[in-house]
Amino acid sequence: MKERPFWILLIITFSQFTGTSLWFAGNAVLGDLQRQWGFAADALGYVTSAVQLGFIVGTLSFAFFAISDQFSPRGVFFLCSLLGALSNLGIYLLADGFTSLLGFRFMTGFFLAGIYPVGMKIAAGWYQRDLGNAIGFLVAALVLGTAFPHLLKGIGQSLPWAAVTISVSGIAAVGGLIMLLVPDGPHLTKGAQFDPRALAVIFRSRPFRASAFGYFGHMWELYAFWAFVPVVLSAHVANMGEGAFNIPFWAFGIIAAGSIGCAGGGLISLRAGSARVAFMQLLASGICCAVSPLFFNASTPVFLAFLLFWGITVVGDSPQFSALNAHNAPRELVGSALTIANCIGFSITIVSIQLINYLAKFVSADYLFLPLGLGPALGLIALTPLLRAFRSSDPA
Repeated sequence: MKERPFWILLIITFSQFTGTSLWFAGNAVLGDLQRQWGFAADALGYVTSAVQLGFIVGTLSFAFFAISDQFSPRGVFFLCSLLGALSNLGIYLLADGFTSLLGFRFMTGFFLAGIYPVGMKIAAGWYQRDLGNAIGFLVAALVLGTAFPHLLKGIGQSLPWAAVTISVSGIAAVGGLIMLLVPDGPHLTKGAQFDPRALAVIFRSRPFRASAFGYFGHMWELYAFWAFVPVVLSAHVANMGEGAFNIPFWAFGIIAAGSIGCAGGGLISLRAGSARVAFMQLLASGICCAVSPLFFNASTPVFLAFLLFWGITVVGDSPQFSALNAHNAPRELVGSALTIANCIGFSITIVSIQLINYLAKFVSADYLFLPLGLGPALGLIALTPLLRAFRSSDPA
């Protein structure tokens, strides 16, 4: 089979990075907005959850109306990048309070449903045999894009929040435009019509149930960890009496470190299998949850090293769960199964984010991440049947 041009993967990955930079754009400037507009301390959880809810509604809408089947996926990607950028820009141009901010973050999340999943579909149109490797690049791009607004804020701490917001919107729009350079791939196919009745069918499959519930445990931890990393960093710095400390820069580094886990986990999975890699990374991040109070009171370099390791493992299993869910879903219901699992997973993130948001009022920061350990614990139990199946298939 003819080798696919590497520039295509580069463009898809870059566009995915720029588009997903919209995800935490509101989080990166929220501190400035809280000071300027007088938002309550618990605004972070609501702003993050608004994006997640928008993504869920967008994913279901795009699947129900088969948008990326009715139109060219790269055209959908471009339009959603542009509309997502405008939604994010609305915070600067039109927002006048907390309610309007939540509305614009919801709309940004809605259009992200035409960026992240559609970018996967574009890649699948070009890469078939080595799609797993391409997915690894795309998830790494998602991680870097999610972290990128924190980097902008960290590099220019004196920049007004408006400059960061405008920059992220401009970058997202450019990435969407560049995606138009990628022609529709030779493997691009129309998906089956979304069938919500598949919910009852797909969870009868024991392998799919195992991978999906492992993924749900992973999602319980992931976005809550990402959202509250700056909060825990700020509390640690105050506790240690540190002087000037670049919180946004280190938040970027901790979140962006996950791209190492995605790429490295993908390479290891070629020999060890996705189930083993997902299990080990989920176990490592679960242990990080359990011991987080001990490291909170360690020296700042030790605490940062701990959070960087956690950042690698907390998302490194994400591509493997994507692969496991796709592999274990009933063949005739793959599209519907993945959509349903995705929506349930992101719904779970809203619950864990709001839980941590509530506990932050009463629990000291060193214990704030402990409840996140529930997700990895239950996810590891759910994954166990897949590990047994993998061992039983090994040659004696």
